[in-house]
Amino acid sequence: MAFELPPLPYPKNALEPYTSARTLEFHHGKHHQAYVTTLNELIEGSPLERKSLEEIVKATYKDEAKTKVFNNAAQVWNHNFFWNCLKPNGGGAPKGDLAQALERDLGGWHKFEDDFKKAAVDQFGSGWAWLVVDKGKLKITHTLNGVDPLALGQTALLTCDVWEHAYYLDYQNRRPDFVQAFLDHLINWDFVAQNLTKAKAR
Repeated sequence: MAFELPPLPYPKNALEPYTSARTLEFHHGKHHQAYVTTLNELIEGSPLERKSLEEIVKATYKDEAKTKVFNNAAQVWNHNFFWNCLKPNGGGAPKGDLAQALERDLGGWHKFEDDFKKAAVDQFGSGWAWLVVDKGKLKITHTLNGVDPLALGQTALLTCDVWEHAYYLDYQNRRPDFVQAFLDHLINWDFVAQNLTKAKAR
């Protein structure tokens, strides 16, 4: 069965003024759609056609013969995940178990904020900043291009897309401003908390 572009979990203008409807039209409707379309074309008629998206990402990572499949599958997965990391009136410090986990493993909210922003801003070129569970503990990391925690054996809790198409229409070359807006106004901590709960159950 072919993969499909999932709808955004909110209206295109819901994240304004921090992410514009125009950015989402291009980012979701053009870039994300292109990854889905290309992935379907690449796996049509192959054994991968019957695999889940997660299985494809894991099976093709570091397989030089399937680099293009991995790049598109990982970017589909990353974007599916990213849209759920955002919500209107989000951001700021989390509460409850998540706040305690940040305190225990990463030095608390303000230290997390500084370190996550650094990971996102310092990622050279295109890529992603992540909050993950790695060997039972929270960790901040960043990856190049389409590489993601799924491929690396980690559990993703949160991501920020720092490819230029994620922010250029709204922020031009000011990636730090986009990342700060993400932290202050856009993070869907409910989704992050759900991911942490699932990670604990594994």
